[in-house]
Amino acid sequence: MGTGTVPEGGEPSWRGLPPGLLRMRRLLLMVWLGLPAVVLGLLLGLLAGPGWALLALPPMALLLWGWVLVGRNWRSWRYAERADDLLIRRGVLWREETVVPYGRMQLVEVTSGPVERRFGLATVQLRTAAAATDATIPGLDPAEAERLRDRLTELGEARSAGL
Repeated sequence: MGTGTVPEGGEPSWRGLPPGLLRMRRLLLMVWLGLPAVVLGLLLGLLAGPGWALLALPPMALLLWGWVLVGRNWRSWRYAERADDLLIRRGVLWREETVVPYGRMQLVEVTSGPVERRFGLATVQLRTAAAATDATIPGLDPAEAERLRDRLTELGEARSAGL
């Protein structure tokens, strides 16, 4: 059961996202919140006095809070391949589970932007007959993303041929 599939009626084998996605998101958090907070603190401290540098503390607190939330969100993502569909779970406060039947898949694509490529990551996007069940699995290793794309495409063609 190395592919994560299960027999009909069995418990699915859930897969999490690789740690590279967590590293990428935390680095982006540092760039967008941490760096400006440090620069703000230094500039205010040098130009207006040390008391004014304390205005950099709220963005730093927001950075720490974001650091924890990004980790919780990353841990919440799971996906599982079953005999007839793909399951995707995500969310911390509002949990969401998407079931994508293989026979409803119209398009499966793998994308990777410049930051994702730098971290060796790719995203699988699934388009279905119903826009409400479109789904995305972010931050996969490129080899796993391509394997998943090929498998889902193959299963989608087999299931839709039977309609």
